[in-house]
Amino acid sequence: MKHEDPVLILRRHFGYQHFRPLQLEIIEAVAGGKDCLVVMPTGGGKSICYQVPALLQPGLTLVISPLISLMQDQVSALKSNGIAAAFLNSSQSLSEQQALVEELLLAEIRLLYVSPERLLTEDTTRLLSRVKVNLIAVDEAHCISQWGHDFRPEYSRLGEIRRVLPDAPMIALTATADRLTRQDISERLSLRNPQGFLASFDRPNIHLKVVPGQDRIQHIVQFVRKRPGQAGIVYCISRKSTESLAQKLKAQGFSVAFYHAGMTPQARYRVQDDFLNDKLDIMCATVAFGMGIDKPNVRWVVHYNLPKNLESYYQEIGRAGRDGLPSEALLFFSYADVIQHRQFLEESGQAEVMEAKLERMFQFAQAQMCRRRILLRYFGEELEADCGHCDTCESPPASFDGTVLAQKALSAVARTQQQVGIQMLIDILRGSQRKDLLARQFHEIKTYGAGRDVPAKDWQAYLHQFLHLGLLDIAYEHGNALTITGAGKEVLLGQRKIQVVKPADSAPVPAATPVGTAKDRFFKPLEDALRDFRLQTAAREGLRPYYVISDLTLEQLVQRLPLVPDDLDEVEGLGKAKQAKYGPDLLRLIQQFLIRQTGHEGQFPKGVSPKVTLACYLQGWDIATIAQKRQAQPSTISGHLAGLFEEGYDLDLASLMKPGSLEILRQVFALLGTDQPLKAYFEHLHGSVGYDDIRMALVLEKVKPKARG
Repeated sequence: MKHEDPVLILRRHFGYQHFRPLQLEIIEAVAGGKDCLVVMPTGGGKSICYQVPALLQPGLTLVISPLISLMQDQVSALKSNGIAAAFLNSSQSLSEQQALVEELLLAEIRLLYVSPERLLTEDTTRLLSRVKVNLIAVDEAHCISQWGHDFRPEYSRLGEIRRVLPDAPMIALTATADRLTRQDISERLSLRNPQGFLASFDRPNIHLKVVPGQDRIQHIVQFVRKRPGQAGIVYCISRKSTESLAQKLKAQGFSVAFYHAGMTPQARYRVQDDFLNDKLDIMCATVAFGMGIDKPNVRWVVHYNLPKNLESYYQEIGRAGRDGLPSEALLFFSYADVIQHRQFLEESGQAEVMEAKLERMFQFAQAQMCRRRILLRYFGEELEADCGHCDTCESPPASFDGTVLAQKALSAVARTQQQVGIQMLIDILRGSQRKDLLARQFHEIKTYGAGRDVPAKDWQAYLHQFLHLGLLDIAYEHGNALTITGAGKEVLLGQRKIQVVKPADSAPVPAATPVGTAKDRFFKPLEDALRDFRLQTAAREGLRPYYVISDLTLEQLVQRLPLVPDDLDEVEGLGKAKQAKYGPDLLRLIQQFLIRQTGHEGQFPKGVSPKVTLACYLQGWDIATIAQKRQAQPSTISGHLAGLFEEGYDLDLASLMKPGSLEILRQVFALLGTDQPLKAYFEHLHGSVGYDDIRMALVLEKVKPKARG
């Protein structure tokens, strides 16, 4: 059976004109019945990868999601887009669950969200066996892996669903998973020859900055003051520090609350709900404030302490700028944070691999090279050039040719059969006499002692840079041994040169990040009106504000100034259901804003003046009235209207002309053609028809109204 075009579904239901990278390929693979493992960064559009397939074919798509609040929000968002979706969890009454079962059996639901705990109960599996399930989507799939940064025991049985629904393809999705975690996900979910999709981890809209941990409070206060009204998250390592920091920020007049696992469920829900509904600007939180944060307009994330690994760091900064708009990530670090994390690891008895990942996190914080390159390299992605949009790129340290240093290190790794870790490698290069080195006969290799002239702490810094540059990798599953990459082989063989930074005693404090300028004052009243409409509508309908209109959509409304229904097709994030529901009010607000600008002619940004004329025309005003209201020449107004008609607006230009002028001019056009200057027609008619009517008649003769959208 031929499926509907996925692009049409995207436009109709979600209001987006084009898929993001990899989305269409994933959708086609899933619709073709293949198991898929998708690693796509937060904000990359993972949900579209199973929501569109759910609408391509008959049956039910089952979505396994870890948090009740998150699945409820996602279902609300789907319903607002005109999609039949539901959730099944413990928050529902018995009558609500019975009504849902009837809808499922009647095939009235396209997507069903369910928690891992509820999925494998006898009642749920019995119900699912009676329904045609066309797809199983496992969201936040890293939770199933012991190597993932957020392992959850309740995920461990999810592989059993394949026995209940053996014919349904499965798609596993996560924002962060290294090679080891991806392998673990595939095995534990029993994916069948899965097609892997590894999207770019690059989030170029997020500015990365790292500073030493001194004077954190003062720095945060200054940081937040420069960003009034913006939503942000401050991640702290302990419950106590979230409360203390929130109290200090509140004393400075900020709209702030704290969140941690020691709070009652009711208290956590209340502050999270306030943050998601734009009633709070700042949340000071532990990592317990995590996967339920489906809020696209978080503009910044601050790490008060060093995260425990790069996966966690990446996942947490990814909560900023999900809408693709400019956002910031600020990280404070100190060695005290490392010590505290190590204590946690010892107390929890976690594996040695977690210690190694913590060390990589600390290396990132200390690094003096492009941070985006380091971060992407960790996830197996190479950036061809420095990003130019992080603190080290904006204030770069001096570098030198480190090719020979790298060759010494790489040679030693090769001659030890890639079986040693960082410390042993340093000892080999430095010519150490430690017993286990001698016992393994490493003192007999050619590069033993080849780096005696470089201090041990400098070798450590250089090796970290070699890791960041992608010359070496760490095999966590093999005792954290160093391995040589393809790029490393090129350097070892002299086929490639590298630049490294001389280690400093401490990382320099980068220059302050430039803060973007405020919105053009001209548009601020419109933006405020749209935000008020969003808040009021969200409160009335019980939705999150960003599910009514996202920040990206709001920004496009201000930029594009849609005035007629067809214009809304060009606004990202407004599908047909939202256009029908909110379109009239949005158009009214924009028309009212533009009409109020008739007394501010000299302040119009480029391209606004014709839109003001159109708003006045839509009020039923004629050319003379519009010209009078705008204190403009009638020829200017008629020029606007003619231009708008050419753009595709279906305007009744004939009704704006003097009676009989159009018929007279059509006769003249038949005689003289339509390619003469206006003056030729004016003189031919001895001035009996004005230039405004000639201009509009020419447009009517040459242009037929186009379908807009």
